[in-house]
Amino acid sequence: MKKGVRGQGSGVRGKNAIDFRFYLITDRKLIPNPQFLIPAVARALKGGVKAVQLREKDLNTRELLKLAYKMRTLTDKYKAKLFINDRFDIALAVGADGVHLTQNSIPVHAVRNTVKKKLLIGVSTHSLKEAKEAEKGGADFITLGPLYTTPSKRKYGKPVGLDTLRTVSGRIKIPIFAIGGIKGDKINDVMEQGAYGAAMISEIFGADNIQRKTMELMEILRNKV
Repeated sequence: MKKGVRGQGSGVRGKNAIDFRFYLITDRKLIPNPQFLIPAVARALKGGVKAVQLREKDLNTRELLKLAYKMRTLTDKYKAKLFINDRFDIALAVGADGVHLTQNSIPVHAVRNTVKKKLLIGVSTHSLKEAKEAEKGGADFITLGPLYTTPSKRKYGKPVGLDTLRTVSGRIKIPIFAIGGIKGDKINDVMEQGAYGAAMISEIFGADNIQRKTMELMEILRNKV
């Protein structure tokens, strides 16, 4: 699939606009030394990751902007897409490829009306209703979860499970990335139920060897596509 122009989302909704299957979401608190987030992400990129969401919610605007510029430079080096969590203003400022919205963010349709085709838009969803609203509002893809029990997603309640994934995949046309407790041995199950790809946090940043773990997971995903 052809990669869009840097900093300009394709504006084409659907699977053809999303040329990655592995969606890496950052959490520097999972790294022994949070200052090493950039090197940790670099190792994942060396392992084959082609899309990174910068998700460091505790940073103030100035700190996040500074980190986003560094992440943009890094993802450019590896020809990978960069998404910024929630802050479409920062995404635009650093020339990111997209923004990732939560259910507490500005509504999808409002962001789409503002950024037009300049950014791809991902949305975190936890139900069929939220998934349909995201698609209707102009999202290019969604994450759906948590599919399995995981500490980072426990605050969102019980896992939605594979049945919900199967239902949602049959009712919307944009890509779905399974999230929440996704490990190598779960990829086959989520892909069979309609997931377009997998989003991961702790499985990568908690690994002893990030590059090797990434390569292993990328190989599993490639075999399922």
